[in-house]
Amino acid sequence: MSPEQKNEFVEKYLTPIAVLLGAVIIAVAFAFGTGGTGAPTDTGGKASVVDIKNVKTEGSPYLGNANAPVTIAVWFDYQCPFCKKYELETLEQVYKDYVTAGKVKIVYKDFQFLGEDSDTAALFARAVWEANPDRFGDWLIAVMTAQDDEGDRGFGDLASITTLTRTIPGIDTDRVLSLMEKNKATYQAAIEADKAEGSTFGINGTPGSIIGTTVIGGAETYAKVKVLIDAELAK
Repeated sequence: MSPEQKNEFVEKYLTPIAVLLGAVIIAVAFAFGTGGTGAPTDTGGKASVVDIKNVKTEGSPYLGNANAPVTIAVWFDYQCPFCKKYELETLEQVYKDYVTAGKVKIVYKDFQFLGEDSDTAALFARAVWEANPDRFGDWLIAVMTAQDDEGDRGFGDLASITTLTRTIPGIDTDRVLSLMEKNKATYQAAIEADKAEGSTFGINGTPGSIIGTTVIGGAETYAKVKVLIDAELAK
């Protein structure tokens, strides 16, 4: 093949193929490198080496005995439908079987990225935790149950969360609102720190959890989470 023929071949066939492959690579990287769709991170139960001992839990809302032998850290968004499923199906069963028995502590870490309502709920949650930590679990379940379609302009703004909170016994809603306003900067810094920390563990979508040395991506079933908990308890 002459030099002229080689150049013609490259221009006609190889260059378009290279451009197409480059576009595909960029598209794939964008799709899997961000959490912007609200879809869970699919890690297949595996990720880079992590350890729950390295997760910062001080100051984060949690359910269970502070000294429980097993800790589950959960990164989530209050507007994420996958998080709702994970909370009301999997984690609710974990609570009944392990948390109430003092065997597991569930720590909630913010990974808010679905807009203004997500941020509002996260700030409100921090204030609930500070004002009435013993009622945080009831509040969380109520908010997740009330969650409507992602991006909907129904439940999720400050007014609707406030109205719901007033129906939950044991929560001083007026104090919560006061703390939310007073400590907004502190809460916001903690929320952003949670998200940044999650990213260092390979979590780039919600929900994302760490049990022992395993990262779980997405709304995993109770059966699979139970296996990981039991393995940690057996150590």
